[in-house]
Amino acid sequence: MKANLLYCFLLCHLLSFGQTERALINKIDSINEQALYHYRSNELVKSFNAFNTAIKLSDSIKDHYGNAVANFTIGKIYNYMQDDNKAEVSYTRAIQASRLASDNFILASSYLNLGKMFMRHEPPTKAIPYLEKALYYTNKHELRDQNNKDCKNEILFETHIILAKLYLEISDTQNALIYLSKAERDLKYINDQGYSEAQWNLVFGEYCIYKELYNSASMKLNKAAALLEQHNVGNAENKKELLSAIYEQLSTCYAWLENDSRAYQTLLIHNTYKDELLNEERIRQDIIAKSKLSIENYKNAAQLANSERIEQLVASNKIKNVNIIISIMVFLLGISLLTMYKSYSSKRKLSDILKARNKELELAKNEAEKSSELKSNFISNVTHELRTPLYGVVGLTSILLKNNSLSSRDTKFLKSLKYSGDYLLNLVNDVLQIEKIESQKIELKNVTVNIRLLIENLVNSFDYRLEETNNELQISIDKYIPEFIKCDNVRLSQVLINLIGNSIKFTENGKIHIRILHLNTVGDYVSLRFEIEDNGPGIPKEKQKTIFENFSQLDDNSNTNYQGTGLGLPISKNIIELFGSVLEVESEVNTGTIFSFELTFDIEREAKANVRKVNKTRGRSTGLNRKYKILVAEDNKINQIVTQNLLHKENYECVIAKNGQEAVEFFETTHFDLILMDINMPIMHGNEATKIIRASNANVPIIALTAADIEEVKGNYQLIGYDDVITKPFDNYEFFQTVSEHIEKYKSIHHTELNEPRLVKVS
Repeated sequence: MKANLLYCFLLCHLLSFGQTERALINKIDSINEQALYHYRSNELVKSFNAFNTAIKLSDSIKDHYGNAVANFTIGKIYNYMQDDNKAEVSYTRAIQASRLASDNFILASSYLNLGKMFMRHEPPTKAIPYLEKALYYTNKHELRDQNNKDCKNEILFETHIILAKLYLEISDTQNALIYLSKAERDLKYINDQGYSEAQWNLVFGEYCIYKELYNSASMKLNKAAALLEQHNVGNAENKKELLSAIYEQLSTCYAWLENDSRAYQTLLIHNTYKDELLNEERIRQDIIAKSKLSIENYKNAAQLANSERIEQLVASNKIKNVNIIISIMVFLLGISLLTMYKSYSSKRKLSDILKARNKELELAKNEAEKSSELKSNFISNVTHELRTPLYGVVGLTSILLKNNSLSSRDTKFLKSLKYSGDYLLNLVNDVLQIEKIESQKIELKNVTVNIRLLIENLVNSFDYRLEETNNELQISIDKYIPEFIKCDNVRLSQVLINLIGNSIKFTENGKIHIRILHLNTVGDYVSLRFEIEDNGPGIPKEKQKTIFENFSQLDDNSNTNYQGTGLGLPISKNIIELFGSVLEVESEVNTGTIFSFELTFDIEREAKANVRKVNKTRGRSTGLNRKYKILVAEDNKINQIVTQNLLHKENYECVIAKNGQEAVEFFETTHFDLILMDINMPIMHGNEATKIIRASNANVPIIALTAADIEEVKGNYQLIGYDDVITKPFDNYEFFQTVSEHIEKYKSIHHTELNEPRLVKVS
């Protein structure tokens, strides 16, 4: 009986003790959480005293985890106050407690902070053992902080990047590169909006400067600056400190590259951030000084607060009496409020109905946006899939047409095939053009154009269609028009092609007149009027406005040959409006139609002096003293054949790479004067191959050769490393002009064979 009573007594005692211990642990956790809040709010005194309270409570019940958390953060406070001796003591206590608590996060973090602290001392190599222990405990098990967040990858990255900086500081570049590579692998698992990536690019840039790879260094440092400037990453102080270091290294890099202007500009930016950091450091020192004084006076403040609490208790008793009176008044008010509830409930129902309608409208809006995005993606994908085979069809047809041994019957069939391919290509381009105009993605360029040669090339492209419709085309260009002007030749050509093609389509056995009239010349500007007139069936008055609407067609069942997409005229109208003018139409039924518009251009006066250097006449070329070697990265076999034949006919030496990886391998072993890089390829993407080549050679011309929509590619092609973009199927004239231009530019940079004539041939 006595034994049973004793057993019950001990059991009750243990249960009550366990409940008391759990309550203390909860209290310690609550104090630590409140202290961490004060620490993050820069209230160092409150944080310090709360953590000391937590340490006393955790020691009383041997709560090693609570002790480790408190000592670790006190170490951070001392570190912030620049008292390294006391910080080391607190971190050491945190390490001891975290070992007992088996908490690898605090253990690894304490060694990491000790390593960062000893890096400020001489010699910095004292930090290496601490950083290696941080890596050991980080790799040993998973690391979770107080909020149960897995921090393993963040600590691994920070430790690796600090070790890389340390080894770079002591001129051990081999170990520095090893830890940089490890830090780069860690980046894949970190999502902090680019802050860690900016840190990595800074250290890698410093490594490149040490290795005297100044171009690579400037690329990495500029990327680091862009990541920080464009995104709201990291806290403000760390971001400024990192930007200051980046621009300081950039200034050094540009100085070595003898780019004094950029070196000076980046040094000014560095000084701006440095001044801001110095101001913040003064504020920090003021906070530290005040905190040290406040810690000493904290006990007196606590006693004063205790007396104030007593006074508050007396005042609270008085408030209780007042609360009773207020409660009675509230009860009476509640009765009056009930009478108002009915009117409020009706308003609430109406509000709920409106909210439901708003949600429906928002869902409808989201569905519409998704539908628009799907449409854009669909058009982009279909365009690529259509353009790739079209490149083969148009290219192979053009090659076969140059074969003089063909019979007239075969030549006629091939011309029909080429016309069909060109028609399908124009159809694809028209659909895309409408999409780009509606999305406001078109920007006009301003390049030098020989207007007479432009018209001649356009007219020659309609030979087959004119022969088929038995139409005669006449050209009249005012003699007072300057030989060279500046405009967007692609957009102007598109308008003229649409208008001429429209006249040919609606006219049979007739005449089509193309007139370019000189209106006036004022200074360096000339105003011209373009007219395309035909003697076709004409357009009824009531239809003359609707023809400029998308997909609009004349309802004439007797003329089924006139059917088309209905996009040519709307596209022409929108492009002319981009030029700042208006597309006008004059027409009478059974008489004919005149489309006209007026544009003002810059006069290009320097082009005449350069015309002997670059002969752009169709079918003429200057001789080559040597062959230029071009690397073509293309996975499609038909496209390989077409491109290779075109280049060989123009006396270029051509090497074919079937994918990006093969292109990189060829480039590493062979000198090339230019690279044509397809973007979408197996094994290695064209963009990735371009970045690899650019890492070792910043000057060799690389032109993206793609069937994708050029407007989607050109936005970021220079960031990838391309010098230009050509869309497949391409115009042979523009293709060889682009190739020749970039080879000339590349040779002039290297100061070799400056006076050597270059091929500029139009096919």
